[in-house]
Amino acid sequence: MGIKTKFKNFFLLDDEEYIEEEEKTVNRQQVQAPENEKHYPEVKKQNVVSLQSVQKSSKVILFEPRVYAEAQEIADHIVNRRAVVVNLQRIQHDQAVRIVDFLSGAVYAIGGDIQKIGLDIFLCTPDNVEVSGNISDIIAENDFTDTRWS
Repeated sequence: MGIKTKFKNFFLLDDEEYIEEEEKTVNRQQVQAPENEKHYPEVKKQNVVSLQSVQKSSKVILFEPRVYAEAQEIADHIVNRRAVVVNLQRIQHDQAVRIVDFLSGAVYAIGGDIQKIGLDIFLCTPDNVEVSGNISDIIAENDFTDTRWS
């Protein structure tokens, strides 16, 4: 007898013993079940992913809040797994700080990320959105004297 035959026999016997033990436990369960209860066959778990859980398209929401009360609407979009770009240039600085703090908490709660992408502009992303690259912060606030962009 060769090594190949020994391996086949070794694994084949283990499989047969396992099948016999499984049949015995199933038979015991059927005997112990009361007569008035219906016995349904055991369903094996399968690795199936629902198509509804796969998002067909991603959305990026753009917001330019004017008051702090709009922060909750922005956070709702983040919690619904949408990326949000928030432009805080048209709101008072103290209100903008409060909004960033609130959104930071919402992003942290879902395991997402918040990044500053411009002067008072933030990108809030959930955990299913990956952001790569960076935007340099070379331009200062008072360097906007170039009229080409006006």
